[in-house]
Amino acid sequence: MNLFATLIFIVASALPVWARAQIVIENPAESGWRQCSNLSGDNEARLRCYDQWAAQQAELPTAGPPATPANIPAATPAPVVITMVAPAAHDCKNPRFSELSRFWELEAGSDCGTFGIRGYKPISLSVIGSDSVNTQPDSPLTDHRATSALDFNTTEARIGLSVRTKIAQGLLTPDQTLKRDSLWFGYSQQSNWQIFSGDLSRPFRTTDHEPELVYIYPTDMDLPGGWRLRYAGLALNHQSNGQPLPLSRSWNRSILMAGLENDAGFQLLGKLWYRIPENASIDDNPEISDLVGRAELTGLWRPDLKNTLGLTVRHALRAQGNGSIKLEWLRKLSSSDDNGNPSGLRLHTQLFSGFGDSLIDYNRRRVVLSVGLSLVDW
Repeated sequence: MNLFATLIFIVASALPVWARAQIVIENPAESGWRQCSNLSGDNEARLRCYDQWAAQQAELPTAGPPATPANIPAATPAPVVITMVAPAAHDCKNPRFSELSRFWELEAGSDCGTFGIRGYKPISLSVIGSDSVNTQPDSPLTDHRATSALDFNTTEARIGLSVRTKIAQGLLTPDQTLKRDSLWFGYSQQSNWQIFSGDLSRPFRTTDHEPELVYIYPTDMDLPGGWRLRYAGLALNHQSNGQPLPLSRSWNRSILMAGLENDAGFQLLGKLWYRIPENASIDDNPEISDLVGRAELTGLWRPDLKNTLGLTVRHALRAQGNGSIKLEWLRKLSSSDDNGNPSGLRLHTQLFSGFGDSLIDYNRRRVVLSVGLSLVDW
């Protein structure tokens, strides 16, 4: 035995028996029953080693495959529900609410929130025929007459676009849990297209632009005959044809509005407006209120889910009684959902007589029949 081995033997022999056994067991790398069996020279130490080793085995977890991402159980995720439909409590298409309530989102249950695109007036494509056409538009103001006449056709196409969005709500009704007042921005456009005038290269005869700001306040006032006053409103409206002189036409109005309905499918919509004055030297159409009118009354009747009948009367509120009358019939053409509810596509027939069929025709009385397709979906 060399000197180094001799020193190790002397130190190990000097330690108490219990300490030697504790050292063996506390070293995980050297623990095990083989280490205990090596203590053949000391029965007491070997027995104590086996007891400690057995106790350690009882505390170890049950053997199994190593923990890997493949066999570690994962928590079950919550099911994902994807829906494109507003909840039933807040749905501007929910038929539980009346048509006017859904159109202007007058109640909490018919509210679809702000900054969503809604339909407004019909989005339409139609063919129109008229008793006359304005080949050389003019206005009483100097330099407001077309320099030459164009051979426009009395039959043309008409395209109507109209959208709106709610930009604010709850302005004056923050403490009313069921009612929602609202502020809207709308834009409408109507174009008359000379699609049948090949000799003139099929121009757009006129296009009217109509942006407006509309505030709606909800009401629920009972009136005689089963009618209910559902809203009152105020609008700021600009309408122009975007043309330079001599064809420029435009006006600005402030409009008071109100809407009534009853349970029989009737609606009555009223507007009374005041033209915001312009300097006489730049007024493109000085007598437009006396011709197109100062008030409008629309009656709508929906006898069933597919048909809508409408009558709109405009009046100048003057003795001469200028204005216009418009009759409409809209019929939904198809069903689009599992419940058989008709889609927004409609056959749209309209008969108009009077002034203001378009801005360029504000001072020309016309009779116009149009037949086409409309999308009415808000």
